[in-house]
Amino acid sequence: MGLQIPALNDKDSSVEVAETVFGQSFNETLVHQLVVRYMAGARAGTKAQKTRSDVSGGGSKPWRQKGTGRARSGTIRSPIWRTGGVAFAARPRNYEQKLNKKMFRVGVRSILSELLRQNRLVVSNDIIPTSVKTKAFNEKIKSIDAKRILIVVEEVTANLALASRNIPYVNVIEAVNLNPVLLVSADKVIATPGALKQLEGRLV
Repeated sequence: MGLQIPALNDKDSSVEVAETVFGQSFNETLVHQLVVRYMAGARAGTKAQKTRSDVSGGGSKPWRQKGTGRARSGTIRSPIWRTGGVAFAARPRNYEQKLNKKMFRVGVRSILSELLRQNRLVVSNDIIPTSVKTKAFNEKIKSIDAKRILIVVEEVTANLALASRNIPYVNVIEAVNLNPVLLVSADKVIATPGALKQLEGRLV
């Protein structure tokens, strides 16, 4: 038994998909974990500061221990000195979180199923532009009652990439590179029939 993905407009026709992929219950905990994992993996983690051992200089004691009237000090690299090291210095780190393939598939199926229930997932044969003109493609997008639009295709063509790249709140992605963060944040997800079949094959 299958489910019908509704068509974007009268020019398109609905597509039947597997209920095992697009008819799952919404697992909020897993979806949250999946989204956090993707956002964490996008962090650069390249921030770095110097500790007292990294700062140059400071090989000798600045002044003798007693008799100067000043507080004792052993090195000019101390964190309390100007140009000294940082007490708790930031270090390059990897923010990636582990999530196995089975959890990923279940999480994405849960997102797609919820999008379909909320009428935010539609199919279109006519969404890929025939030219690189942004104006013509933008007119087509304006007719869609949504602010943030995600277009899922089998392959991003040159026409689609050039026509959509300067339109705000419109993202284009291939089915094999599906991003859960873009799925969750989109008001409307428009997929081609081929992209839906690719998703169905990967997530079944």
